[in-house]
Amino acid sequence: MTISQRHQRTIASTATVRGIGYWSGEHVNVEFHPADPFTGIRFVRTDLPARAAIPACVACRRQTPRRTTLAAGAAQVEMVEHVLAALAGMRIDNCEVRVDRAELPGMDGSAQPFVDAIVRAGVVQLDAMRRRLTVRQSVRVEADQAWIEARPTDEPGLIVRYELDYAPHPAIGRQSIELAVTPQAFRSELAPSRTFLLRDEARWLQAQGRARHVSPRELLVFDEDGPIQNQLRFADECVRHKTLDVVGDLALAGMDICAYVVCHRSGHQLNAELVDRLLAEEQRIGARRRSA
Repeated sequence: MTISQRHQRTIASTATVRGIGYWSGEHVNVEFHPADPFTGIRFVRTDLPARAAIPACVACRRQTPRRTTLAAGAAQVEMVEHVLAALAGMRIDNCEVRVDRAELPGMDGSAQPFVDAIVRAGVVQLDAMRRRLTVRQSVRVEADQAWIEARPTDEPGLIVRYELDYAPHPAIGRQSIELAVTPQAFRSELAPSRTFLLRDEARWLQAQGRARHVSPRELLVFDEDGPIQNQLRFADECVRHKTLDVVGDLALAGMDICAYVVCHRSGHQLNAELVDRLLAEEQRIGARRRSA
C-alpha cells in the first residue's frame, strides 16, 4: 500500500520521555498518548489549570528565533519541531502529547529519543484513511538567499532534497541530501542527526542568558576544526538535521504531502510559509471543484 492510500495510525500505548529544555533549563516530562482518528497531533499543557490543548497546525504557529512554537489562546509550547518530525517521520497521525512545561526537552539535539518512545509504544492502524495533499504545480517561497519549493512528483509520497551552504565555515561547508521520507528511512537516516550551531553563536546565546546549562556534549557546536567535545554521527549530519526540521515543519499541514520538496538554506519560517501556500492552493482547488 502506498502512502497515498494508507490508513491513519496512532500509537498502541503510552510512552514517556524526560529531559531538560535547552532554552529554559527546566526539567520536562513528555507523555505520548494514543488518540482517535482525525484527532491529529495536539499538545496538552498538563501544568496549566485547564490542561490547554494546542493543535499542531500551521495556523497555531508563532514566530520565534531558532525553534518552532505553537500557541492557542494563552497557552503555548515551544521547541516542538523534533517531536513533530519524529511523529511525522514514523507516520503517527493521531497523538496527544502531554507536557508539563512550555518547552519540549532538547535531549541530545535529535529526534532519536522521541522515535525510541514511539517504537516502545507500538503502532496501531486505524480504520479512517489519511488525508493527503498532492502538489500539482510548483510552489516556491524565498527570502534573501534561502528558498524552498514543492514540485509535483510521480512518486507516491514525500521526497526532500536539502542543500546546505556553510561555505565560509570549513568544518561544515556545502552539504546536500535527497531522501524519500519513509519510517524506515527517517529512523535510520534522519532521526539521529543533531542540532548544530557555530561556537560564536553558542557564546552569544549564553551571553544573553540562554542555554547556559547546555554544553557542546549535548548538541553539535562547531569551531573551525569541527564539533567541540563531540563526534559526528554522519559525515553530513548538519544537512540531515536540517532535513529533519523540514519533515517536522511540513507536518503542520496536518496531512501527508505528496511532493518533491527542494530546499536551499531554508529554515523554520520559510518551511512554514510553504505549508501556508500549499494549504491555500489546496483550498483554492477544492473550491473550484465544488463550483464546477
